[in-house]
Amino acid sequence: MEFCSIIEKSMPKIEQLAEMAKASTVIDSTFYDKLDVKRGLRDINGKGVLAGLTEISEINSSYVDADGVSHPKEGELFYRGISIKEIVDGFVEEARFGFEEVTYLLLFGKLPNAEELKSFISVLRSFRALPPNFVRDIIMKKPSIDMMNVLSRSVLTLYAYDDRADDISISNVLRQCLQLTAQLPLVSVYGYHAYRHYHAGESLIIHTSDRYMSTAENILHLLRPNSEFTPLEARLLDLCLVLHAEHGGGNNSTFTTHVVSSSGTDTYSTIAASLGSLKGPRHGGANVKVIKMFEEIKRNIKNHSDAEIRAYLVKILRKEAFDGKGLIYGMGHAVYSISDPRAKILEEFVGKLAAEKGLTAEYELYRKVERIAPEVIAEKSRIYKGVSANVDFYSGFVYKMLGLPVELYTPIFAVSRMAGWSAHRIEELSNNGKIIRPAYKAVAEHQSYKKLTERE
Repeated sequence: MEFCSIIEKSMPKIEQLAEMAKASTVIDSTFYDKLDVKRGLRDINGKGVLAGLTEISEINSSYVDADGVSHPKEGELFYRGISIKEIVDGFVEEARFGFEEVTYLLLFGKLPNAEELKSFISVLRSFRALPPNFVRDIIMKKPSIDMMNVLSRSVLTLYAYDDRADDISISNVLRQCLQLTAQLPLVSVYGYHAYRHYHAGESLIIHTSDRYMSTAENILHLLRPNSEFTPLEARLLDLCLVLHAEHGGGNNSTFTTHVVSSSGTDTYSTIAASLGSLKGPRHGGANVKVIKMFEEIKRNIKNHSDAEIRAYLVKILRKEAFDGKGLIYGMGHAVYSISDPRAKILEEFVGKLAAEKGLTAEYELYRKVERIAPEVIAEKSRIYKGVSANVDFYSGFVYKMLGLPVELYTPIFAVSRMAGWSAHRIEELSNNGKIIRPAYKAVAEHQSYKKLTERE
């Protein structure tokens, strides 16, 4: 009997057991207030509970006045103490690619000079290869419909090809992290090509990696059948990689990196766990949700008037439209309230690209939703801070205009965030911290054991 048939036949029983499991695990919500539990490790204002210290990046979204009262402000993001806006302005003005420079900055705490950057890029590009037959034996033989799944299992499999897989000395961990940073683009794109070949019947074209290209250029080179792309496309993809490279120790996937690293496990297991976190639609998968949400909006409204947009957003919040989750994807952030600096930077380029691609009308729809959604959310939802567009609101639109397949949106996020994950893993190991183990309070009532014959 095929495995799928076994699963299908077992589902009625599984559904019954699932209802029992769910009923036994729903906790009375009043306990959280009574016991002062910070759900999601956040307080009532959405501020994260302090769980650690980091020198890698800083997020500022509020200020304290002379009376000690906190107020929201325009969001700021710093990589190793340098404003992300200044970093972007710097490499854009000099017409350079920025992702490799940012990776160096995050890992080593300083900006490289010209010779240091050249040497680092050479090391990084030297790892742009996968073990012999890895693509054929691991990626091609069982293509997945989800590229994040391809990344996770490929990373775990790469453990078997590393003779020093369990060595967590900083030098070896750095080598592993640089290797994975270089390999994740290959695994992502090759996984996508395998999926399209086996599930959609497209021609299978596998390009070898180009060691002379930037990370952004190499992704487009691997992805396009003819390997052609414009300088503007490569620059914008590079910008997205820079903006997604790091976002503090408290975001879900990076905190996962700290938690798993604190156990002393290997780099491959750590990064696979981080990938699993990033895969979730509330985290790395958010820009995919934004694109799908906008496709739904365009199908259901005709004139793009404020009133029509507002009415449909209300339906989304009421779980009457889109995916029934009651979320306007791309709006709101755990830290930022007035603005997400990454979204503001990206927005500067989105309008120009939309004009070149003939998508100004769609861009204007994004702008209207960005303006109206916070008002609707404030009216219909119980919130304790402001709501603004986050970086995912525009990144998916950029990827769409670049012609990137939606299946690669989250993997590209992972390619970028490898820089931050690597820095945080090294930071966790370097500081010899304790294993991370927060407390959970048991609230179940005690009961006596009954013999089998005495049970109802």
